[in-house]
Amino acid sequence: MSDLFASVEVPGDPRRRLAAAIRPIITMNVAAELDDEALTEAAEAMEAIALRLSERSGPKRSRNQPDLARAAQDFFPTSPIIGLANPIAPPVRVAVVEGADGRREILGEANFGFAYEGPPTCVHGGVIAELLDEVLGAANIVADHAAMTGTLTVRYCKPTPLNTDLRVEARFVEQDGRKIHAWAGIYHGDVLTAEANGIFIEVRPKQMLAIAESNVDSADPGMIDAIRAEALREGAASDVQRPVEIPDPPSA
Repeated sequence: MSDLFASVEVPGDPRRRLAAAIRPIITMNVAAELDDEALTEAAEAMEAIALRLSERSGPKRSRNQPDLARAAQDFFPTSPIIGLANPIAPPVRVAVVEGADGRREILGEANFGFAYEGPPTCVHGGVIAELLDEVLGAANIVADHAAMTGTLTVRYCKPTPLNTDLRVEARFVEQDGRKIHAWAGIYHGDVLTAEANGIFIEVRPKQMLAIAESNVDSADPGMIDAIRAEALREGAASDVQRPVEIPDPPSA
């Protein structure tokens, strides 16, 4: 599978290794029969690890990407949906494939454990919606139509089972002005369990820069630099050229 969205294992990546080690702990915490002693020991161990990491961590790491397209791709390793460097992401892997019409589409594999349970033995409907939204956005990107979600219409066709291999498909459909239309579906075998039609709004780099600057307290300097460079290439106004001051993290 393609590593465009970083949903395949990368040997030697310690951040993904750490995330992979945390996931079964999350599952056992919500699903396994454990006595209080075992839970207390685990909590104390995790608290100690969190303290050690906090003592060695700095502000949000910068990706320092010079190109917006690369920076957008670099987001996905830590995506809360498909990022294998994010421990809250379910085990979803996606690849870029060629569709029947020759355009690039998204094909994925998903398996949701007990941490994502809604109705008994079934995946939570909200989790299904966020997965569909994520792959719709990915499908738009690989079709060269980066946009933000405007409307997401989800149809739950059948219960989506837990702990079961699922197939995910997503594709760009058409563009109508600034509106980007896309479709995605989740399959259990050949059975469609859920699908979504999304209308996404095309956002220009200058608009994206304004959004990023309005959230400057949580901004990634490298990402903002990449967006600014893209906005400048589009001939954005001169005020785009001013540097964004990223505040220092609060002192301990």
